[in-house]
Parts: sequence; C-alpha cells; structure tokens
Amino acid sequence: MKKNRTIPFGYMMKNGEIEIEPVESKAVQEIFKLYLDGSSLLTIAVYMKSNDISYNGTNNIWNKNMVKRILENEKYIGEENYPKIIEDEIFFRANAKKKVRASAVVEISEELQAIRTLTHCSECGHRLSRIGGNTRPEKWNCKNPDCSKFEYRITDNMLRGVILNVLNTVIANPEMLEPDMEISSYTPSLEVTRQQNEISRMTELSDVDFDKAKDEILHLAQMKYDCCTYNDKPLKTECLTNILADKQQLNMIDIDLLKSCVSRIEVSHFYTIEIEFINGVTIKNVTERTEKNDNSTKCDDNSCQSSDG
Repeated sequence: MKKNRTIPFGYMMKNGEIEIEPVESKAVQEIFKLYLDGSSLLTIAVYMKSNDISYNGTNNIWNKNMVKRILENEKYIGEENYPKIIEDEIFFRANAKKKVRASAVVEISEELQAIRTLTHCSECGHRLSRIGGNTRPEKWNCKNPDCSKFEYRITDNMLRGVILNVLNTVIANPEMLEPDMEISSYTPSLEVTRQQNEISRMTELSDVDFDKAKDEILHLAQMKYDCCTYNDKPLKTECLTNILADKQQLNMIDIDLLKSCVSRIEVSHFYTIEIEFINGVTIKNVTERTEKNDNSTKCDDNSCQSSDG
C-alpha cells in the first residue's frame, strides 16, 4: 500500500521529529555517488527499480525526474532543519555537473530546424523526427506507430549532403525545374457539347425565345469556365529561376534559399531522398550506405533525376 509522503525521500517522522530513514538515506547517497561516477538520470532510475528500492510503497514509480529532484533537494545538506544525509561538497559537485550537462545540450540549429520542418517519411507522409543530442549520435526516423522505423541510420550530414547537392544541381542546371506545362487549359466536357448543341437548335427556330436563349448561353459560359484549369507551376518556375539566377555554387546550405525554393523533402525507407520544389518538380537523390562511410551520398548515374511532381 502506498504511503502518503509528506517529507522527502530519505527521511521519516518519529515521535513528531524528522529523522533519517536508514534504507532510503543510503539510496540517496547511492544516487549522488552514481551520478558523480557518470550514470545518467535514467540509468539511476532503472538501478533503483532493479534493486527493489521502494518509494511511496512501490519501486515502480522511479523515473529520471524523480532522481533529478533528489539531486536538487537542498534538504539533504541540512537545509530547513533536516538532518544532513549528503555532504555539501558532494551535493554542490553533483549539481555543478548537472548544470554543465544541461548547458552542454546541443540546441538544434536554425538550419536543422528548417530541414526538420520540411522533411517527411515518403511511405506514410509523417514528419520525420530528429533523435539524439549531446549524449547520443543523432539520427532521423519515422516515429509514426503505424509506419516502420528506418533500418539504418540517417544522419544530419546525410540530409545536408543531399540537400546541398540538389540545390547546387539546380543552380547549375535551372532547366531541370521546368515543369513543361501550360498556364491554363480548356477541355470541354460532354455536358458542354450537349449545351452547345441545344443552343444551336434553339437559335435555328423561326420563333426564338430570346430570354430563354440568353439564360442558356450564360449557363454555357459558366459550364465552359468550370472546364478551364489554371496551373501556377509555370509562374512558380519563373519565380524559382529568378531566385536562382545569380546564385553561385554553395559550400553550405543557404537557409533562406531552402525556405523560398523547397516545399517538401521526402525520405524513403530505401534511402531515396526526394526534394520537391515550390513548382511541384522533384529532384531525386539516393543516399548510399557503405561500411566505410555512413554519410556518403550520390545521385543515380552520377546525376540527379528530375520529375514533374
């Protein structure tokens, strides 16, 4: 049965006084020792569980946040009239180390934030997650529970390399972005043809009902309008061409250029990476995984492939 804890882990009430709880206080000391020896908060929580160390009557509630609160609790050095369990020097060393770890967490750069916003799993469409940080190597993966995870590791450098390669390719070969489509098109439907025939029949009569004919002609105009399609891809292609016109080959990703030119990046489980530009044209690039270099990239047949999206 759980206890309603009103005092910190490591202490107990006896005859109305706060005293050190022998078993729990040793666990507190062990937590500080493990942390200073290099164990992570999660590792310590798992250690507490595996050694059946009880908290509130159960050992199953241990987690890294609980361990963090214990490490930060100044009552263990005798504050607020609590008996001392941890020496000041040990307490402050542990918290200094925790601050160093916290400040050492690598914040995701603006470049990677832009890439993450655009990058999706090509199988399910779910946005890819970037996993990892200062304590683990980074990787990109699909965390959609209804999809499957990537078998191999996709790294920051893999994505950067492909994106940089594709951007440099279209800078050097802007014709790859041509969608080869007209701005507008008109394809009459069967109903339009029937309406035209009906109007022709009406106007050939000797006694024309002009009001009715006018209504039918206006209705035909609306039907024809509905059969017209407008395609903004050529205009967007012109915009892309203007943006890329004076660009030199890049040594690093231009974030503003990426945001203004690219609408979506898709990564497949077979490591095909497709970059879709704002006009719907996609440039396909394949990530090649080798034992010598996990970050190598290449285009199919040494050239990027363009397809009208």
